[in-house]
Amino acid sequence: MPSTPSAPSTTTNRHGFATHPSATTGMPPGIPYIVGNEAAERFSFYGMKTILVVFMTQFLHSTAGGPDFMTEPESREWMHLFVASAYFFPIIGGIVADAFLGKYLTILLLSIVYCLGHLCLALMDLPQPLLAATLAPRGWLLAGLALVAIGSGGIKPCVSAHVGDQFGHSNRHLLERVFGWFYFAINFGSFFSTLLTPWLLRTYGAGWAFGVPGILMALATFVFWLGRHRFIHVPPRGPRYFAETFGPEGLAAIFKLVPLYLLVAVFWSLYDQSGGAWVQQAQQMDRRFLGVEWLESQVQAINPLLVLLFIPLFSLVVYPAIERLLPLTPLRKILAGFLLTILAFAITAHAQRLIDTETDRFRGVVAPVAAAAGVDHEATEAAMRKAGLNALADTLKTGKSREHGDTSAGPQGKDARVEAMVNAGMAVQKDGTQLTARWPSVGWQLLAYVVITAAEILVSITCLEFSYTQAPPQMKSLVMSLYLLSVSLGNLFTALVNTFSQDAAGNSLLAGAAYYWFFCGCMAVATVLFLPLLWTYRPREYLQDEAPALPPT
Repeated sequence: MPSTPSAPSTTTNRHGFATHPSATTGMPPGIPYIVGNEAAERFSFYGMKTILVVFMTQFLHSTAGGPDFMTEPESREWMHLFVASAYFFPIIGGIVADAFLGKYLTILLLSIVYCLGHLCLALMDLPQPLLAATLAPRGWLLAGLALVAIGSGGIKPCVSAHVGDQFGHSNRHLLERVFGWFYFAINFGSFFSTLLTPWLLRTYGAGWAFGVPGILMALATFVFWLGRHRFIHVPPRGPRYFAETFGPEGLAAIFKLVPLYLLVAVFWSLYDQSGGAWVQQAQQMDRRFLGVEWLESQVQAINPLLVLLFIPLFSLVVYPAIERLLPLTPLRKILAGFLLTILAFAITAHAQRLIDTETDRFRGVVAPVAAAAGVDHEATEAAMRKAGLNALADTLKTGKSREHGDTSAGPQGKDARVEAMVNAGMAVQKDGTQLTARWPSVGWQLLAYVVITAAEILVSITCLEFSYTQAPPQMKSLVMSLYLLSVSLGNLFTALVNTFSQDAAGNSLLAGAAYYWFFCGCMAVATVLFLPLLWTYRPREYLQDEAPALPPT
């Protein structure tokens, strides 16, 4: 009797890729490729983000080769607008992935856009004749940041949702562990890039500092492509995606999560200042630690290092210990993270008060020497440039600050040259005597990093897993993008604060410790508003359907 042709498999697509996870209790085979890709991609993103503020305030030049440095509030505004953009584009990437292309193809195509963005950033370091014939450095900067924001933002919700797609009900117990690994990979890449790229910028310039992360992004794309036959490829929903997503079930899931994401946005407003305001604060701290004088942008490396240590510590020690006292739900973890974030910014506010006090003391030392023409300006300028304080060195040389076009009066009529020496914390007298500010130890900021990293573990990892499980199957990427939009809103809020707190001359009206106390207050308000959500939210989990279990071989 002739055999009957078998029906096409319902668990593979036309390319032969599996579309449903198998019913297994083991680890999905595609996970190592996703985790490896994420480590390289995060090296790329955090490598360029780490040096962004320092580059804009100390290394940015015009087409003619002269300095085109930004002010500190302006650089913070640019940095936070870039991060806000990078976390806005997940909305578009999530819709494209879920409705039209699928997660795999969306990630692959936008990774190429991502690489082109790094190429634009590296081209800021072209030789002057070539640079004059192309875009100005600020033009390359804007183009590069835009492409990186589109590329990185578009793939963000797809990658985290792609992780969850590899799991079914049988291996659901491994999902929390894998999201921990996923976050481990993020911070593994971030740690090394945070140490390397500031050194590359100082030693070899912007071309290498932005180019090396671009090379790592190309490597990340290649690693992801290698795993294409190992992944579960959830097919896009097509036109029915919109009816399903904005139907009763989809809208109910979104409306339940939106209040949570609005409050989490305040957390990100504070957290992401470790790449902006905290870097600028570290410039006026004694950065000697473990026998090494760290660059101000390298201090951030403590965060990914702590994450690598805290993930197993929290999973194996902290969470089990707390569970013996009370059930540790996702929302309770987030509440604890909010409280720790308030504490972290209170620590940085105290550190800034110490800096402000020393700034006033050192001004009282330098001003009389300057008034008596006792400062060796050439030696002082050389010392500033050796420390990488190029913008302050230019102010000392020209007598013109970036905020003020005159040759003498700076903020509140203060002499611009004196303020440059005060902010640098250094001056050399004509008799060779070195005047040095007694800045507070960077240990204060390291303590704040310990606290805010613990908050990050409680808020960020928890929100990643919680967002995936609360999203109906047809809208996993969209819900992940809504969570990432909270990062965008937080950074947009910080950018707006920096914009509207400047006076006509470009000086911040939220100066010194008041800046940090303002954000402390914002986080405290968000924490109070979070309490009703903690008491009323009723979670509902959605996971992938499984393919039938394979017979034993």
